[in-house]
Amino acid sequence: RDQSMKIDLPFHQSWIGEEEHLEVADTLSSGWLTTGPKTKKFEEAFSDYIGCKHAIALNSCTAGLNLALEVQGFPDGDEVITTPMTFPATANVILLQRMKPVLVDIESGTLLIDPKKIEEKITPRTRAIIPVHFAGHPCDMDTINTLAERYNLLVIEDAAHALETKFKGKKVGNMGNTTSFSFYANKNITTGEGGMVVTDDDDLAEQFQTMRLQGISRDAWKRYGKSGYTHWEQKMAGHKCNMSDINASIGIHQLKKIDTFLEIRRNYVAMYDRGFADVSELETLIRHNDSDHAHHIYIIALRLEQLTVDRDEFLDAMQESGIGVAVHYIALHLQPYYVENFNTKPQDYPIASNYSERILSLPLYPKMSEADVERVINTVQDLIIKFRR
Repeated sequence: RDQSMKIDLPFHQSWIGEEEHLEVADTLSSGWLTTGPKTKKFEEAFSDYIGCKHAIALNSCTAGLNLALEVQGFPDGDEVITTPMTFPATANVILLQRMKPVLVDIESGTLLIDPKKIEEKITPRTRAIIPVHFAGHPCDMDTINTLAERYNLLVIEDAAHALETKFKGKKVGNMGNTTSFSFYANKNITTGEGGMVVTDDDDLAEQFQTMRLQGISRDAWKRYGKSGYTHWEQKMAGHKCNMSDINASIGIHQLKKIDTFLEIRRNYVAMYDRGFADVSELETLIRHNDSDHAHHIYIIALRLEQLTVDRDEFLDAMQESGIGVAVHYIALHLQPYYVENFNTKPQDYPIASNYSERILSLPLYPKMSEADVERVINTVQDLIIKFRR
């Protein structure tokens, strides 16, 4: 069934204002569309926001994770530890570097990589850990960084969900060797497509800037600037993953709204929390007191033994009521690629397998109204009553 026509409350809708429109129009009129002054302006504002030394704008968060691994030149077959409860991008970059993803099961309640289970997966071939700050909740970076130091491992943070996140008062983006952020269309701020890799390491930053544009030593806008013609030089085999000024034009103004957006989402999260507090058939995720949550997505887990439907039937019922929903995520080890290539089984990561059958994500974004949030709450409550055993 095609239910798309029925959905009048979408799962996500970006908040794009007049400022973004005007900035994009200015860029289009300027004659400079690719990586240039607007991208630089966005990078500088972003690095100020995170409190890091360098921010390098890219076409995706995935590109940042990929560059962070590739620049190390690790041997084929070496291992990188990460979580099964993530989008394929996190582990794809490991595979595309001809390395081996080593998965560690998640914690109940938070769905984050279980820091207590990481050490047993470390071998002489382990080179890095990629913690994923899932849904906007930070991983236990104290434990992860302690292990990384002990075993001489790289820490590459996947902060696609975690733009505003803090761990024990420290901003995500300042706790690993590198951190990658996402500005995809459904993220807390957007550039349409885009990402940012941040680091305090001068040498890494210089390599990322070169690698993002074919391994060429100077960005085009610098090459053809007013200081006279400068020949470019290829320093390495690079990629094509730079951000354009068109995308950066949106980001410049989205970044200015970040605190406003977060405040609205916090309000909606509090409404959801109250609405589901006494619904025993639902589990909501735990948020630790030592963390500032980015509230990228709001997840509920169904207690299926108390219901007459499975998760997918519940999703269908939500969509039939006109509300867009999503699943973050069906774990990697359950995906056909991993089953076929790594012979993974549900029991290998039992907690991730269990949640993969029970979770769904509800709409959470500033363009919603409080009435929209109430509608979602009431719909979930009504369906729980309808499907209660």
